[in-house]
Amino acid sequence: MSSIKTHEYEKPGILPDVEDAGKEEKNRIEPSTLYLVATPIGNLADLSARALKVLSGVDFIAAEDTRNSTKLLSCFDIHRPLVSYFEHNKRQRGEEIVGRLERGECCALITDAGTPAISDPGEDLVRLCAERGIRVISVPGCCAAITALTLSGLPTGRFVFEGFLSTQKSERRCRLEALKTEERTIIFYEAPHKLRATLADFLAYFGKDRPIALCRELTKRNEEAMRTTLGCAVEYYDTHDPRGEYVLIVGGCPTGTVQALAEWSEMTPAQHVEAYLEEHPEAKKLDAIKAVAKLRGVSRNEIYRAVLDAEDELE
Repeated sequence: MSSIKTHEYEKPGILPDVEDAGKEEKNRIEPSTLYLVATPIGNLADLSARALKVLSGVDFIAAEDTRNSTKLLSCFDIHRPLVSYFEHNKRQRGEEIVGRLERGECCALITDAGTPAISDPGEDLVRLCAERGIRVISVPGCCAAITALTLSGLPTGRFVFEGFLSTQKSERRCRLEALKTEERTIIFYEAPHKLRATLADFLAYFGKDRPIALCRELTKRNEEAMRTTLGCAVEYYDTHDPRGEYVLIVGGCPTGTVQALAEWSEMTPAQHVEAYLEEHPEAKKLDAIKAVAKLRGVSRNEIYRAVLDAEDELE
C-alpha cells in the first residue's frame, strides 16, 4: 500500500533452493497458473526466496504500477515482461491475462507493496480465475494490515479489516455508523493528506477515549507506532504534519458500551438526557448532558442544543 524506497536498503542475497538429489524440484513454476506474490512494504530484505524464484520464472508479471515494479525487480536483476493491471483497466486487462493463462502461460500478480488482492483490484482477477477454473497460488509475505496489528498493542484475536474508507460522504457516514458498535479491533488504511479528516470522523463516531495505534512507514527506517487515544491523536496532528502511509488500528467498542447503545439507540438526545436523570437522580442536567455526549460520541453543545430545542417545542 506504500511506495518502496529502494535506495534505503542494500540488495539482499538471493537464496538458492535446497534440493535433495533425485527429488522433484521444489516450488516448480506451473503453467496456466496465477501466482499472487507479496512484495516488500518498505524493506527489500523482506522479499522471500520463493517470491524471487516465482518472479524470475513466470512468463509475465502483472503489476499495479509498472514503473514502481520495474525499480523493484531491477534490484534483484529480474527482467520479465510486464503488463499493467490496476483499478481502471482491470476488466479489459483481466480478460487478457486470463486468456494468456488459459493458453498455458503463467503469471505473477504484484501490487506496489504488500499482498496483492488485499484492498486492490487483484481480488477481481482471482475471482475471474476461479470462475474459469484457473489455478491460483499465493506466495505469502508482507501485509501492512497484519504488520501494524501485531505492533498495535490492541487485541489481535478478533479483528475486522476495513481498508480505505469511502470518499463519498453518505457511504462513509453509513460505514462509520455501522462500525460504532463493532467489538472487534478495526484496521484502516489512510493516506497522509487525509489523516486529519479521518481522525476527526473517528472522534465523532467512536469517541475521544477509544484507543488507537497509528502505524506509519512500516519496515522502513522511520517506522513508528503511536499508541494513544483518538482524542490525543487529534490533538497531536493539529500541530504535527502527517507523514508516510498509515495503518490505523482502532480498538473495538467495549461490550458494556454496546449494551448501552442498544438501550438508547431509539431515543432522541433529549430523551436520553431525561433517561439519564431518572437513572441518576442526584445528577444535574449539565452532568447528564456531558454523560450523554460522551456515550454518543458527540460534542456537549450538540446535546445541549437538542435539549433546548425539545424544551422549546413543549412551550
